[in-house]
Amino acid sequence: MQVEQLTCAIGAELVGVKLADAIHDDGLFAEIRAQLLKHRVLFLRDQDISRAEHVAFARRFGELEDHPVAGSDPEHPGLVQIYKRPDQPMDRYENAWHTDATWREAPPLGCVLRCIECPPVGGDTMWANMVLAYENLPADVKAKIEGLRARHSIEASFGAAMPIDKRLALKAQYPDAEHPVVRTHPETGEKVLFVNAFTTHFTNFHTPEHVRYGQDYNMGGSDLLRYLVSQAYIPEYQVRWRWKPNSVAIWDNRSTQHYAVMDYPPCHRKMERAGIIGDKTF
Repeated sequence: MQVEQLTCAIGAELVGVKLADAIHDDGLFAEIRAQLLKHRVLFLRDQDISRAEHVAFARRFGELEDHPVAGSDPEHPGLVQIYKRPDQPMDRYENAWHTDATWREAPPLGCVLRCIECPPVGGDTMWANMVLAYENLPADVKAKIEGLRARHSIEASFGAAMPIDKRLALKAQYPDAEHPVVRTHPETGEKVLFVNAFTTHFTNFHTPEHVRYGQDYNMGGSDLLRYLVSQAYIPEYQVRWRWKPNSVAIWDNRSTQHYAVMDYPPCHRKMERAGIIGDKTF
């Protein structure tokens, strides 16, 4: 297996590897997992695998989760089909920096995404290293956000375009989750800046240390949150991947954000993603 680092901050391409082999080869899978922890997102070309093999490989990391809005392939639970067609309107959820499903109390460990069909040009995906984003924060900002917690909402994102009854039903099924603003990676112990497009507000900002008068909360909390969310936008923390059919990306959802670039209409873009159930944050 050859490992070709793609940027100084994040991402590596694995060459000479067939993911189907890693389903049964413990040594190969352990090497892939070690590279994932090191590079945070891995890329592979020419992975002509079946849906069953896609699911079987992803399950080596853990059990798979369904998505309440996108849904799964009926024959392969946990394999979400992200299919875009020329007749569909612009997708408001695709072109945004985010960490998958932080509206869950236990967000996904990671994902395995395979390209089925893509435009000849466009439709790339970008990833950002949120460990590096935290490390490079000014010392005073690190001190300010230590111990802060924030809410993450499916109602304010996927639910926003739904009729009110469906939106409230979705929130009842998936109440807003609360996570530390700086989470600890459960395997590496690294500190991760953990706010993104699903984050709505801080839950414990209104304290004497941060707020002199009640009015301070409105500007102080929201401005700080916008600043933290914007750290994913910095190019020095990013990698950009150009898709081809049968290309695969494997990413650590605990330490990254990603952005699917919506620059390709009118074209088809068909992706299939297996999301791995993760642990509660701390």
